[in-house]
Amino acid sequence: MTTPNRRQFLSAAAALSLGRPVRAVAGEKLKIGVIGCGWYGMVDLDAAFRAGGVEAVALCDVDSLHLSESAEAVEKRQGTRPKTYKHHRELLDTPGLDAVIIATPPQWHALQLIDACRKRLHIYCEKPLAYDIREGRAMVDAAKKSGAVVQIGFQRRHSEMLREAARYIRGGNAGRIVQVDANIHFTAGTPDPTPQDPPASLDWDLWCGPAPKLPYSPAIGHKSWRLEANYGNGHLVDWGIHLIDAVRVALGETTPKSVTATGGLYQLNGKITTPDTLTVNFEFDRCPVVWRHRLWGAAEYTPETKNGITFFGERETLFVTDNRMVVIPQKGERRITEIKSDAGLLHMQDFLEAVRKKRQPACLPEDGFHSTTTVQLAMISYRAGTRVDWDPTREQITNSTAAAKLLMRDYRAPYKHPGA
Repeated sequence: MTTPNRRQFLSAAAALSLGRPVRAVAGEKLKIGVIGCGWYGMVDLDAAFRAGGVEAVALCDVDSLHLSESAEAVEKRQGTRPKTYKHHRELLDTPGLDAVIIATPPQWHALQLIDACRKRLHIYCEKPLAYDIREGRAMVDAAKKSGAVVQIGFQRRHSEMLREAARYIRGGNAGRIVQVDANIHFTAGTPDPTPQDPPASLDWDLWCGPAPKLPYSPAIGHKSWRLEANYGNGHLVDWGIHLIDAVRVALGETTPKSVTATGGLYQLNGKITTPDTLTVNFEFDRCPVVWRHRLWGAAEYTPETKNGITFFGERETLFVTDNRMVVIPQKGERRITEIKSDAGLLHMQDFLEAVRKKRQPACLPEDGFHSTTTVQLAMISYRAGTRVDWDPTREQITNSTAAAKLLMRDYRAPYKHPGA
């Protein structure tokens, strides 16, 4: 995965205007709003259009250029122009709105999802669920209270290959799983970190929202916020969370009982603010799970394994990624299975079907909370410089007062933390 640029954003927007076939759906179209349409909101909306039976009636973004370009693309796709708003609360008051897609940076997820829950709107919210763990709990509670359908954007829940791997492991074919390794190594994009004026179209204060308002630079702005500690909180929380979620599902686990993270900035210091090299040991009840990443582009000895999960069983070892699984028995030849699937489309289809049929979707907020909490505990361990022991019943770190203070960060005035 490379850092998307403006040309890639325009390509995603253009995809909405190509007139791709839309599956016919009986009944009235669901009226959808998108909060955050600078990049992935448009990707999610394209999936909704391809799933069929939707109309985009409203878009919201703090960058007026993104907003106008997205509205134009949607108008070409569906023939009518959606209403446009700068603030999400204005969008939530759109008459006739059924559901919203939330695709803003993580510091905004909690307030936007809870506001949408108060309106009893159905919600598709991108991962991670929240920026901090106390936000996540408040979001889960709000979703339960609303009674709405809420799907969290762990699209790999619909990767047929990952599903097959989970079935294989749960069936006992590999024997007892003794350890799991997961990793995503890639060359991170590092835009200019020099503080400068934000683009004229961007309301930087509103973009930062409840998070600290750092001086703007291309290194922490549009699409580059993922490796900034105050916004995206790093590679594990942003991308690695997908693999950690897949491991949890395969093992039938919720959250780890302890987490130890070590690493640092060894090559990209001064360019990003989260570790470019990280190793995390998650102690789950069933077995340890070890995460590793390296972001500075070292050449791979085995490039085909730079992104994936390895399950070490007593009888067999499995390596699995989005579309490929390799079974390595103790004796005998390796077996390779390949299954391709459009996980983003399938995950969105599941959400829309859940809304229409009034059933639960594939990834509930509580499930998203478990995966998000798992990776956030790793970043807390890294920042506090200590192992953290987790009590899942009390949702509390039990062995370190300093680490426990990182379960919730202070909001920037005048915003109010929902977990306070």
